[in-house]
Amino acid sequence: MTLSTLQDKSVLVLGLGASGLAMARWCARQGAQVTVADTRAAPPQLVTLQSELPGVRFVSAELNAALVSESGAELILKSPGLAPAQLALLTAAAKMGTVPMGGELSLFAQALEDLRQSQAYQPRVLAVTGTNGKTTVTALTGQLVQRAGKTVALAGNIGPTLLDTLAAHIDAATLPEIWVIELSSFQLADAVPTTAPLPLFEATAACVLNLTQDHLDWHGTMAAYAQAKAQIFGRRTQVLLNRDDAPVLAMLPASAKGRLARPYLSFGAGIPRRPGDFGIEVVSGVAWLVRAMELDPTYKPRKGQEAEDLVIQRLIPADALRIRGRHNAVNALAALALATAGGCTLAPMLYGLREYRGEPHRVQSIGVVREVEYFDDSKGTNVGATVAALAGLGAERKLVVILGGDGKGQDFSPLQAPVAQFTRAVVLIGRDAALIRKALHGSGVAMADAGDMTDAVVQAANLAHAGDAVLLSPACASLDMFDNYRHRAKLFCDAVAGLAQDAGVALEGTA
Repeated sequence: MTLSTLQDKSVLVLGLGASGLAMARWCARQGAQVTVADTRAAPPQLVTLQSELPGVRFVSAELNAALVSESGAELILKSPGLAPAQLALLTAAAKMGTVPMGGELSLFAQALEDLRQSQAYQPRVLAVTGTNGKTTVTALTGQLVQRAGKTVALAGNIGPTLLDTLAAHIDAATLPEIWVIELSSFQLADAVPTTAPLPLFEATAACVLNLTQDHLDWHGTMAAYAQAKAQIFGRRTQVLLNRDDAPVLAMLPASAKGRLARPYLSFGAGIPRRPGDFGIEVVSGVAWLVRAMELDPTYKPRKGQEAEDLVIQRLIPADALRIRGRHNAVNALAALALATAGGCTLAPMLYGLREYRGEPHRVQSIGVVREVEYFDDSKGTNVGATVAALAGLGAERKLVVILGGDGKGQDFSPLQAPVAQFTRAVVLIGRDAALIRKALHGSGVAMADAGDMTDAVVQAANLAHAGDAVLLSPACASLDMFDNYRHRAKLFCDAVAGLAQDAGVALEGTA
């Protein structure tokens, strides 16, 4: 299928969120007869759909097998927010009727293939996924690509959508040399179309940052979640892996019969041991971002010196990064590895690493009050994110961490070890505070309960010592107490500002 064959084709889009609206726009742009179906009578994007695309039909209906036949669909496109279990009957009916199903990634892949054929447009596509750190690595990779002098577009889960971004660049005649895209497990679950003729998404290079429990209510099992993430590697993509994360290493595609194992590059918090890999080396107490390089074949060791296969190239000190914590140093290495795989020159990217200030609500320094630094990691909505934040910041000082909210059925036990190692105290908030307290029993760390965010910040400030940090990293969703994670962050920042005002000092930001 090419985009030209969408002309007059009956297309059914399932779900009217941001991605569903983007797919409807794109298909209508190609001349398709588009129907959008949603179980909600008035989804938030409906007004936009009806004003922008009056020729597109909207139906509020159950997403079941009957919809396939009633719509007369020749192509079905699924929004990433719809879980497989919700669409089981519809998917079975589509397969029985040999109606191809795909998602936004399928359309994006087809669009790039058509542009290659019609305009010889062959950009490099760098893709990022993982349970935590995706947005940081995507944004940083984009900045490094720009610093290397190449044009770049950022899209996907980071926003805006892939198809809206592509359409805007086509209309402006500004197609970029490199795409950097953030992909969720929901998007990747649709990366492999159910039947031909939709294409398989293939990035130039892709990395998986980490894998911990998340979205199991959507995927059903951890194995299904991991399988969705692994779709990012396609068949020909340059594989980049976090070598410190065993579930990520297990994603390395198996070698085909009679062929060598698929090559890959890695990044991690230790010294790299393979040519091309990135890591961290501590020299005289200073942590350096480094890359392993093959030794110059003309090099001859001095008398009495052992021959080595690798040379470790020091890049920049980790302390030169504006983003804080060892986990963010690893994120920086991932971005550097990805941009390097995209053909970018190393030297100018090192300046880009120094300049990057991080993303809001992701271990973001708010400031210092009475020798205690306050960090907003409200985007830490799962246990894995909080474990990374604790280990990243706790390497430098003791922490008082604010935990709690809607745990989404997570296992909180992985918090016990890092809490015991890195924290002075814990302040608990929200619906699942009691479950977290139970999971942390035996950690030897003082725990306090707070009724709201202001109370939590005041208690954390009282528990902290000079030189400590207070970290909001709840390991939970926010909707039990707040509008969203941004609202939670705002109340945290407001409370910290209140502490500064009470102390009669200006908030000493460190960002």
